[in-house]
Amino acid sequence: MSQLTGGPPSDREPRQTGEAGQTGRAGRAGGPEDAERWRGVERGLLRMRRTLLTAVSVPLAVVLGPVLWLTAGPWWAVLAAAPAASALWGWRAIARNWASWRYSERDDDLLIERGVVWRGLTVVPYGRMQLVEVTSGPLERHFGLARVQLHTAAATTDAHIPGLAPEEAERLRERLTELGEARSAGL
Repeated sequence: MSQLTGGPPSDREPRQTGEAGQTGRAGRAGGPEDAERWRGVERGLLRMRRTLLTAVSVPLAVVLGPVLWLTAGPWWAVLAAAPAASALWGWRAIARNWASWRYSERDDDLLIERGVVWRGLTVVPYGRMQLVEVTSGPLERHFGLARVQLHTAAATTDAHIPGLAPEEAERLRERLTELGEARSAGL
């Protein structure tokens, strides 16, 4: 089974290392007894997104430069550097976004945290889950990744965890399904 790796520690809260390669951050409520165990997404998600960025920006810059040179002149050909500059900025932005994705399985709910500029924390109570599905498109399969999508009664719930190893995605789906059935039976 592949070991999950989280991104670099954030500056806002200290991280703690738990069992089996899990990464945790100190709980917001205070002491170590409130610590939650956080798991990051696979590094393959970072490689996949960077590959897509390169596959779009490099051909764009290579084609745009000569086309602008021939049609508008040499000074306009400098604009071909814009896709390259965007790719350099995107390279770092993708890494920061990848590092921001993490999830924590608690006793009564699942926490999903993501985002760098617009940060989000989604809390999904196990008893509210109606469907947990694991999907993996062709590109995700090529990079050995899967996505867990959670469906609840609320139409606006967009709880998903991208970039998991297929084995971890299946384990998470089984566990969430079991917990969801147990919690909903108690309602």
